[in-house]
Amino acid sequence: MTTATLAASEETVAEILTRLGRRSVVFVGLMGAGKTAIGRRVAATLGLPFLDSDQEIEAVSRMTIPELFDRYGEPEFRSLEQRVIARVLDHGPQILSTGGGAFMNPQTREVIAAKGVSVWLKADLDVLMDRVSKKQNRPLLKDPNPRGVMERLMSARYPVYSTADVTVNTREERKEVISAEVINSLLSHLSAPAKPRRIPS
Repeated sequence: MTTATLAASEETVAEILTRLGRRSVVFVGLMGAGKTAIGRRVAATLGLPFLDSDQEIEAVSRMTIPELFDRYGEPEFRSLEQRVIARVLDHGPQILSTGGGAFMNPQTREVIAAKGVSVWLKADLDVLMDRVSKKQNRPLLKDPNPRGVMERLMSARYPVYSTADVTVNTREERKEVISAEVINSLLSHLSAPAKPRRIPS
């Protein structure tokens, strides 16, 4: 893909926005996949607001994600996450980046399916570990073997992520390239005849 093809045409943007309607584009995937970075670029391309569900959760709780995990545990955090995402999706269209575990919640998947288009940023283990090792605010990786934790998360979550509407392979490539691939994949998905939704077992 050349630089000349990275910028989405006005026609492409208009087509996506028309077909999207009031729905939001919702990025899902593991920590380190680039949901926030790519989401911001896609939002800028489409002229839509960008929101991060973790930031929304921190705003309503007045606590950081690690603090919420430490004080209330993961189940209570997931319940709050579900409510916040459902509320945010009432106000589309927008680009929403979600936490790695959000899409694992069946109720959250239902809300996203009803009010959004899900985009899975799929990355391999080495890419994810290289990225998450640079940040210390990952509650699920506070473990003597973070690579083992990530492998288990991939094993458990990738089959569910694979039910997303759109899958884009993210890798060590410029953000402009990945975001352009997302735009093209969104256009293809929104232009295609509706297919029966796959329900994970």
